[in-house]
Amino acid sequence: MSIWSPDQYLKFADERTRAARDLLAQVPLKEAKIIYDLGCGPGNSTELLLKAYPSAKIIGLDNSPEMLKQARTLLPSLQFEEADLQTWKPTEDSDLLFSNATFQWVPDQVSVLQRLLKGLKTGGVLAVQMPDNRREPSHVAMEDAARNTSYASKLLGVARGDMPSPSDYYAALKPHCSRLDIWHTIYNHPLKGAAAMVEWVKGTGLRPFLAQLNAAEQGDYLDRYEALLAKAYPAMADGMVLLRFPRLFLVATK
Repeated sequence: MSIWSPDQYLKFADERTRAARDLLAQVPLKEAKIIYDLGCGPGNSTELLLKAYPSAKIIGLDNSPEMLKQARTLLPSLQFEEADLQTWKPTEDSDLLFSNATFQWVPDQVSVLQRLLKGLKTGGVLAVQMPDNRREPSHVAMEDAARNTSYASKLLGVARGDMPSPSDYYAALKPHCSRLDIWHTIYNHPLKGAAAMVEWVKGTGLRPFLAQLNAAEQGDYLDRYEALLAKAYPAMADGMVLLRFPRLFLVATK
């Protein structure tokens, strides 16, 4: 089992939270009584929801005990619960189901989102953001780094699958809502070289790969991976590299 590290994740807290801020800015609710933060992680997105809706009851959900522990430390007055989003159902009639960078990990995510939307009350909102970077060099290199190694077989099938297309989401969700907005935003994050890029993805996309390897294999794999990143992302004049990061957003109003 791959364990989430809040400390690793929060090394780039501002960059990771930016997409949550951009998603929240498009939520068409002036007030909300019940909000669920689906995949709340260490609480950085939950904190945004609390500031936007200070009088709401906000419940954070995650499947990582480590992340939930960090979230409870950050926001001790709020309620946090361990849950599997593939099967979870809200126990209260919610105004907003909010999710920042979580559903890319959920199997059959389109059907799950459809089920959650159908369960909302009229006027309720489902707001979701997901990385759509599976074909970016940063993620292609995760598989390439293992080629022709003694541990290559351990990493077969580990890579996250491709995201559904916007038309897939539209077809599944639009019949069940009064309004649906779907868009992509491409962020270009300046980082201090390939080593910093490795640190970024060690907190998310690289986790399933590293979980399959022993310590020696991890060291070799990370060296290979960093070398591939250095070639794919040339340094700018100031020594920084730009991590191109596409994200998909959708906001559905019941």
